[in-house]
Amino acid sequence: MKTIAILGSTGSIGTQTLDVVRANGDIRVAALAAGRNVSLLEKQIREFRPELACVWEQQDAKDLQIKVADLPVKIVSGMEGLKEVAICEEAQILVSAIVGMIGIVPTIEAIRAGKDIALANKETLVTAGHLIMPLAKQQGVKILPVDSEHSAIFQCLNGERECGNAHGELFKILLTASGGPFRGKSRRELETVRPEDALRHPNWSMGRKITIDSATMVNKGLEVMEACWLFDVSPDQVQVVVQPQSIIHSMVQFADGAVLAQMGMPDMKLPIQYALYYPRRRYLAGERLDFARLGSITFENPDQETFLGLKYAYEAARRGGSMPTVLNAANERAVSLFLKGKISFTQIYDIIRYCMDHHSVIESPDIGQILVTEQAVYEMIEKICEGR
Repeated sequence: MKTIAILGSTGSIGTQTLDVVRANGDIRVAALAAGRNVSLLEKQIREFRPELACVWEQQDAKDLQIKVADLPVKIVSGMEGLKEVAICEEAQILVSAIVGMIGIVPTIEAIRAGKDIALANKETLVTAGHLIMPLAKQQGVKILPVDSEHSAIFQCLNGERECGNAHGELFKILLTASGGPFRGKSRRELETVRPEDALRHPNWSMGRKITIDSATMVNKGLEVMEACWLFDVSPDQVQVVVQPQSIIHSMVQFADGAVLAQMGMPDMKLPIQYALYYPRRRYLAGERLDFARLGSITFENPDQETFLGLKYAYEAARRGGSMPTVLNAANERAVSLFLKGKISFTQIYDIIRYCMDHHSVIESPDIGQILVTEQAVYEMIEKICEGR
């Protein structure tokens, strides 16, 4: 019987993690954390009976405590509540699926407490990989990737490169991308894109923020940076390849020229289940690949001059230090503004570029400096918006 805690239980990855729990009889949920979706969290508490649950707002926590007063569950809130969920004594694995940089601190606390991490929170490694990976190695903790692409790479390497254990035989990572809903469009065409257009991903069902990131290809840039930390490679060893069918989830090229690919239907439950049961594989219900029906798999180079998110991410990764935090924070706030209809799609790129150009890099930031940099970026964007 494995016992898990989940940060972000009401989001896309969190709810699919609970689908995996339902489909198997040997995973127990000890703690859940959500944002403000109190009604769904109440349903999850009643079904999975955790001892601990967290919501962000204190008033929501008080309301939830009343709703579940008939159950033996402790309700907490805020960052302290997230940390309590992360270090829950009963849990062996923390599923870090919360969106945004808010997930960094509780994930670090979980590593310090000796929990293995099923990681779906990109920001943790993008902004603090230089802190996370050495700490995980020091604590003997596994970082098990949940992103489909990083799980694919991990599977191709058969777990041999866990937590930064470098092996010279790896030559290059081939990180696949679907190209998103606007593949092939020009910069001019992107200028009139509406949020509802950008939220129509052709292959994957994901949360709103990550779906927009896929459309801008910022998401793929964040994955490049994440791959560098997970697999101990440089940005120049990660090549992004557009594979529109989303059948090949990523590939690894070795020093002798051999290439291994992990393939499957686009279903996030596969990498989630693989992380929870690693190194074992379990039966997973769902559609199987039919190669005869598929017919062909095609490849393209990404258009980095139109989809500037990927280009800027490579730049931030090569510069290092606090620059990835700037890119991530600027994108996070710009996506929020776009979804609210306050800026255009292409202005997401403009905001990222402005913030990167006006930042003085801190070479090896600690957690405090990372969070201060994040706040400084938010304030910079507020000034930009006020001046428009």
